[in-house]
This record gives sequence, structure tokens and C-alpha cells, in this order.
Amino acid sequence: MRWVLITAAIFGAFSVIIGAALRHLGDDMNMDSLQIALHYHQLHSVVLLAFGLYALNKPCSVGLIVPAGLFIAGIFLFSGSLYVSELFSWPGLTTLTPLGGISLIAAWFSLILVTNRSSL
Repeated sequence: MRWVLITAAIFGAFSVIIGAALRHLGDDMNMDSLQIALHYHQLHSVVLLAFGLYALNKPCSVGLIVPAGLFIAGIFLFSGSLYVSELFSWPGLTTLTPLGGISLIAAWFSLILVTNRSSL
């Protein structure tokens, strides 16, 4: 499950880069949307890191891959759609934002299943 840690590190680094870049964007951007995207991006990058550390010494299984995949998809779809929508003026892309939110919610619920499995 090292790939989860690498992905979390990449997401974390990009969240800092994006956060720093937000300070230099013009007033024509919807900063509220971008701040929400950044908040969810950073929060779930840390969660993904913690999950990767948890899973590091566990045998790889679908029960571990599913939450990681859902968190990754959720970050891309939720935060990514908001970033791209604002930065490139593609308002239609925000139709993906709720799918990202659903993916993040599903990731959290899938953690319940992971922690309740006796084999994990």
C-alpha cells in the first residue's frame, strides 16, 4: 500500500502549491469555492496519508483498496472540478463536484467496513 502513501504525499504537496497560488489570483475568481476545494483537498490528503500508514503493514485487499480509491477519486472530482472550473472558466465542470462529494462520503463509510473486518 505504498502507492497510497505516495499519492497522499503528491496530493499534500499540490495542496500547498495551490494554497500558495490562491494568494496571487485575481479578484475575478470565486475565492469561496477555491477555499472550500483547498480545504477538502488538504483534509483528505492527510486522511489518505493516515490510511496509507494504517494499511502499510496489512496484506493488500479489496477492503483496503476501496477506501483509498474512493478518497483519491473524491479529491480529484470534488476539489479538482472546483479548481479547474474557476481557474479555466469552465462552470459546467462543477457538475462533477457532487460526484466527488459522494465519493468522499462513500470513502468514509467504507472505513467503517474496513475497521469492522476481523481479517484486517
